Amino acid sequence: MQNERSLEKHLHYVAKNIDSNFIKMKPILLLGHERALTQIKYNREGDLLFSSAKDLRPNVWYSLNGERLGTFNGHCGAVWCIDVDWETTRFISGAADNSLRLWDCATVFMLIENSIICVGVEIGQLSVKSAVRTCVFSYSANMAVYSTDATYGLDCEICVIDVRNADDSFSNTSPILRMQVKGSKVTSTIWGPLDKTIITGHDDGTITQWDTTTGRIIHSVKDHKGAINDLQKNSDGTMFVSASKDCSAKLFDIEDLSVLKTYQTERPVNSASISPLYDHVALGGGQEAMEVTTTSTRVGKFDARFFHLVFEEEFARVKGHFGPINTLAFHPDGKSFSSGGEDGFVRLQSFDQSYFDYKFDY
Repeated sequence: MQNERSLEKHLHYVAKNIDSNFIKMKPILLLGHERALTQIKYNREGDLLFSSAKDLRPNVWYSLNGERLGTFNGHCGAVWCIDVDWETTRFISGAADNSLRLWDCATVFMLIENSIICVGVEIGQLSVKSAVRTCVFSYSANMAVYSTDATYGLDCEICVIDVRNADDSFSNTSPILRMQVKGSKVTSTIWGPLDKTIITGHDDGTITQWDTTTGRIIHSVKDHKGAINDLQKNSDGTMFVSASKDCSAKLFDIEDLSVLKTYQTERPVNSASISPLYDHVALGGGQEAMEVTTTSTRVGKFDARFFHLVFEEEFARVKGHFGPINTLAFHPDGKSFSSGGEDGFVRLQSFDQSYFDYKFDY
């Protein structure tokens, strides 16, 4: 009974205060992409934000002020996935040009029309048979995993590569583990604890756990009814949240893939992230672009939505994007978050003080 009263008090507070204050928050808009965003990633310290889109060039920004540090030039197709290692020394990207590219995060300076810009240096590229849909460094950054699309009669593949000596011959790197995926392709990938497992989300709603020693499936669950658009772990790596086209996000135990919580919406969820500071989950999504032109309820469909991690209750929304939110992430310190949308904008959003002042009464 005490918990119920506390929850009611909490929801009343946030409905009255936090939601209204969110509207006053002034975001920093980053315009460096010409097409829809596909993924954003913070580095470990949170001082840099990496972004990719369908316009060929991943960008890197200072998260404090939104200044663009530079670009990674080289891809010839839409960049679907990116990741940065633990020490921010290497950056990896996968694209529709059938390549996985490894970059040096150190920069060189070029003088172009009297302006100095920073450009990422490509270490090498790995050519594959179809588009690279996902790529992630392992926690140690000794390995990386990537997955390819199922096209032209080719099955989807999950490959693990050793990147420790990639500076010498990344282009000739052979997978140390290759897993064939029959049927539904992989749409999102994360590493499990101690790099012993890999967890993949598929476009039929299945979530699968793979053994990185044998390449065999350990667990496979299908709690979603639509495609998995995103998987993100919490700060200590014990849980992860899924975002699905079935208009829901779910919290899973990373060991046995059991569903812990469900966050229900009325629109497709493209991305979800867990706060490292509070028991909060942020969801981003919206109607498909082709559906927006045929409906009169356009307003309010592109909000970032915040749910309580435990009680599954929505308590706030943040407006701003002019299209569906494709990717979303909390800053590592939990004091801000970023979102990338179909409109080509990245929005850096810092929380107002009222977000931190409230103390939940258990």
